[in-house]
Amino acid sequence: MERNELYPVFLKVSQLNILIVGGGNVGLEKLTFMLKSSPHAQVEMVAPQFLEETLALAKKHNVKITKDSYNKSYLQGRHMVIATTDQVSVNEQVYQDCREQQILVNVADNPPFCDFYMGGIVTKGNVKVAISTNGKSPTTAKRLRQFFEDVIPENIDDLVQNLNEFRKTIKGDFEEKVETLNEFTKGLVGKKKE
Repeated sequence: MERNELYPVFLKVSQLNILIVGGGNVGLEKLTFMLKSSPHAQVEMVAPQFLEETLALAKKHNVKITKDSYNKSYLQGRHMVIATTDQVSVNEQVYQDCREQQILVNVADNPPFCDFYMGGIVTKGNVKVAISTNGKSPTTAKRLRQFFEDVIPENIDDLVQNLNEFRKTIKGDFEEKVETLNEFTKGLVGKKKE
């Protein structure tokens, strides 16, 4: 069986410099996805033209809009780039330019040209669950996201906040604290049936 070897991380995109190349439907989808999860993401979009919906969303979230064709100079100071144009040659050029400069890059709908994927995300307060299908099935990730949205209780954030306060009161070294919290929370996860 093939194994997903991606390493999941949660990025503070409000502290990173992100570029989205492309102003069409895919660019709008990627921007919407990012801002839904991280409304204060620092994003610039560059494209010769943009959808009206993209311009409205960008204005609402302080996203910089640049009406221009892509060129390498737009990579200056970037941490992460997402290429979403409908021109394969432009997307592949963005990928090559990013690889040369060691900038993380995602070329939409082209897994071999991606350093990362944007999977399904469920957010309830401080709890965030990310779902990856290794770039193979966004539809499966979407269905799993819907499942987790239903099964994670709305009050999960109350539990997180309470456990955070409890954690502050625990005495002992790191291992003792972990053991105490594990014992305290073991009832949250049902035992597997044999």
